[in-house]
Amino acid sequence: MLIRLLRRFLRPYRAALAAVVALQMLATMASLYLPSLNADIIDNGVAKGDTHYIVATGAWMLLVTLVQITCSIVAVYLGARSAMRFGRDVRAAIFHRVGQFCAREVNGFGAPSLITRNTNDVQQVQMLVVTSATMMIAAPVMSIGGVIMALREDVGLSWLMMVAVPVLLTAIGLIVSRMVPQFRAMQSRIDVVNRVLREQISGIRVVRAFVREPHETARFAVANAELTRTALRAGRLMVLIFPTVMLVLNASSVAVLWFGAGRVDSGQMQIGALTAFLAYLLQILMAVMMATFMAIMIPRASVCADRIGEVLDTESSLRPPSEPVMTLPGRGELELRGVSFHYPGASEPVLHDISFTVRAGQTTAIIGATGSGKSTLLSLVPRLIDVTAGSVLVDGIDVRAIEPDLLWSRIGLVPQRAYLFSGTVASNLRYGNPAATDAELWEALSVAQARDFVAAMPGQLEAPIAQGGSNVSGGQRQRLSIARALVRKPQICLFDDAFSALDLATDARLRAALGPLTEQAAVLIVAQRVSTIIDADQIIVLEGGRVVGLGRHDELVQTCPAYAEIVSSQLGLDAA
Repeated sequence: MLIRLLRRFLRPYRAALAAVVALQMLATMASLYLPSLNADIIDNGVAKGDTHYIVATGAWMLLVTLVQITCSIVAVYLGARSAMRFGRDVRAAIFHRVGQFCAREVNGFGAPSLITRNTNDVQQVQMLVVTSATMMIAAPVMSIGGVIMALREDVGLSWLMMVAVPVLLTAIGLIVSRMVPQFRAMQSRIDVVNRVLREQISGIRVVRAFVREPHETARFAVANAELTRTALRAGRLMVLIFPTVMLVLNASSVAVLWFGAGRVDSGQMQIGALTAFLAYLLQILMAVMMATFMAIMIPRASVCADRIGEVLDTESSLRPPSEPVMTLPGRGELELRGVSFHYPGASEPVLHDISFTVRAGQTTAIIGATGSGKSTLLSLVPRLIDVTAGSVLVDGIDVRAIEPDLLWSRIGLVPQRAYLFSGTVASNLRYGNPAATDAELWEALSVAQARDFVAAMPGQLEAPIAQGGSNVSGGQRQRLSIARALVRKPQICLFDDAFSALDLATDARLRAALGPLTEQAAVLIVAQRVSTIIDADQIIVLEGGRVVGLGRHDELVQTCPAYAEIVSSQLGLDAA
């Protein structure tokens, strides 16, 4: 998966990466040339006392060094820029793919895991690209070139390379092989810490209300300790690498000086050649060490690439139509025909054979006990989930055959959990209609009974809204969500228990104001309070995922025991 991911997202930067390869090769060859020049200065300049030769060769060394530095700087710049753009593209691809997921895929991965995959996992692969541009290219060139240049200086000491390099590779290979499982476990531990922390931050009010701080602290401590233990195990192995490398480097240096001194003494080798051979051996071992660092990063990046690939390769269960309907002729008539829905792995369907029609200008309400399938039913209309039997039709066309953007453009949804985005009041209201004027925003706020408190806020429409709307009350957040849906002027209005946080007076005023604005729209309301739906054109009573009552309030009180029981519990026996 790692190779496939790199090939796919680095393709646009092939020219820059080719330049990186060329520059790194040039810089490495310049680095390999320097010890040979240094040997010449010692043997032909210092030993013979030729000052002119020393100056001339030294100047040439400075020029070669300048070329090496320039090539390295440009190569690192191009490599880092390509790596950053690679990371940007991968994150964008993950975000786009997750945006196509329905609740089934999101719940399957889990929000914390998706966050980790789009941040930490991408960063690990991105770091591999950066280090590849600086190490992976230079390491093989330096090792092969170092061997050739070292043999050029003296063949008699070549057996030292045949001993030092395998010893270093074996020692580091053993360490790396034990690190890979730890890195794999570390990513899943990060997921767990992210999940626990996200839950605690989101539910901080609940934690405090039930005085569960010690419990949550202990829960986080367990997750944190697991991650710490895994990281320490990987860290202990990692810290062995540098001492091992230094031990082999220093032992090799001593061996070269020990055996080389005998060859110099016997006249088989010059001092400059010995110095150059030692430098080349160190360069070879440094190249092996760089390759080792890459060997450390590749397994972890491979694990992360697999996790990224799981997201990118997962197709949404809500497939877009192959030949989508691009126009809707009607005014937004909604019909459910024999609809059933079954969650994957569940023993029983949530919804059973539900059929009803919501016409334009008509308000239909759905009521029932908690868990009866009301919100699930509402989610079928905008295709947040798909039916497992039957069909949902808009203007007589199955929603699965309609182009998704066209379908969503006709729908205004107020979810059960009112959510606002960080920004301003205006930016949140224009979420569904970026072209809406300030006058249209104020009109929607008036209908949603939010005009007064927005007018009182500093900046009014430009008043800041915190992430999730945490700086406004639950009722204000709900009214702003309703206004956001109304700004869109949809043909189908879906209210998923959208009035639950409102007091009865505000609820009544809002419903009265909604009438003129939605008189040409099909309105579907999910509610818990009878007072919210008492004037609806038709009321659907759900019980256990089945329709047990359909009609107006007065009819259902007489004919539907389940509805009569709800009315009696809320409005009293007289109302029933």
